[in-house]
Amino acid sequence: MKFTILVVDDEPAQLESLAGFLIKQKYHVLQANQPARAIQLAKENVIDIVLTDYKMPGMTGVELLSELKKISPEIDVVLMTAFGSIESATEAMKLGAFDYLTKPIDLQELLLIIRKATERRQLIQENRQLRDQLEHRFRFESIISQSSAMEQVLNLAGRVAPSQASVLIMGDTGTGKELVARAIHFASPRKDKPFVAVNCAALPENLLESELFGHEKGAFTGADRQRKGRFELAEGGTLFIDEIGEIPPAVQVKLLRVLQEKTFERIGGSETIHADIRLVAATNRDLEAMTNDGTFRDDLYYRLNVVTIRIPPLRERREDIPPLIDRFVNRFAEENGKKISGISREAIDLLIKYRYPGNVRELENIVQQAVVLSRAEVLTVDDFPIHVREPRAEAEVAGDFSQGTFTERVEAFEQMLIRKALQQTAGVQTRAAELLGMSERHLRYKLKKYGVK
Repeated sequence: MKFTILVVDDEPAQLESLAGFLIKQKYHVLQANQPARAIQLAKENVIDIVLTDYKMPGMTGVELLSELKKISPEIDVVLMTAFGSIESATEAMKLGAFDYLTKPIDLQELLLIIRKATERRQLIQENRQLRDQLEHRFRFESIISQSSAMEQVLNLAGRVAPSQASVLIMGDTGTGKELVARAIHFASPRKDKPFVAVNCAALPENLLESELFGHEKGAFTGADRQRKGRFELAEGGTLFIDEIGEIPPAVQVKLLRVLQEKTFERIGGSETIHADIRLVAATNRDLEAMTNDGTFRDDLYYRLNVVTIRIPPLRERREDIPPLIDRFVNRFAEENGKKISGISREAIDLLIKYRYPGNVRELENIVQQAVVLSRAEVLTVDDFPIHVREPRAEAEVAGDFSQGTFTERVEAFEQMLIRKALQQTAGVQTRAAELLGMSERHLRYKLKKYGVK
């Protein structure tokens, strides 16, 4: 980035000396011998840093600071002052000055302040670009939705985004619940604040409360320092709680209190912390049924269920499959340096007819595997996994009534599905659980029950 520094001083010798020094340091430098000229230059040019004397005829450095901030709040102003005016300079910093220097000017100190200001501006610029990229990636228009079912989902999400209402997103694992949650955040007034996500199913029960609310040093064994929870990290922004149906009863009580009173305490702490967050929750479970059987608090359910968005499974919106395939093929080809020009009609037909127990996430995984392993420029049926090409094989296993009781056959089929999911995800239990549509905790229970390694 090219930085422009405006030097303002009514003493010609000082002005020329500082400007000459900064020009030698390869900065673009403008000069003004009076505040009125400085204001004119700021209106005509993009100024990054203003280096101004504190005492000048007609206008002080603090008054100039105020005028410059009206022109552009992003201008960093550094005041130069005599030793006796330091109190005035520090007061100016409260009004928005970036820093100050005492006369005579230490040139090395000047360079350090300028470097600090330029690094800060670079960081702001990079963060702005990153935020723009995130907004582009997660805006509603970027979500594939050729089906009327998904159009209804995005229409509802777009209408609720500007509000402060809690949102409950329901749908099978892999349907894109977090993607919709992020789109809601970036279309809301909180888009410049953090989006913080936590997956309840991926955390042991004894750690979930600490993960959400934080803890104080010594609150429990292993708590060797204070730790902020996700509620604090999401301050001013959006907290996305995924798999909220997995939250144990004790944590449900504390979560309900946060939603009601907007306050909480860290574990082991007495300080009341204000929670300024917008809550978006997601689940693949039937929370209403869970309230009926007592495993989920009905008052918490009503607090979460202000607006409910139900995302249909991929098998119910097959119109979205071809454009999703195109996006995934292009993305993974670019990421892996592969020259993939397209996909055969037979392969597209195969993927459209597949049932997708893992929904969009499974389709993404299938296409990625095909792109990575393909040796040709066009993906064909042979590039896709056997369970996609021959789905009837599993149906035949499920319908084999030649041996065993009903329970034994169901358990055998469960084991087959679990092993297949683990094979497809290279043994990663979190991803296997997502494909199977169950929590990781439930999967671990099944692995232990069936002795699956």
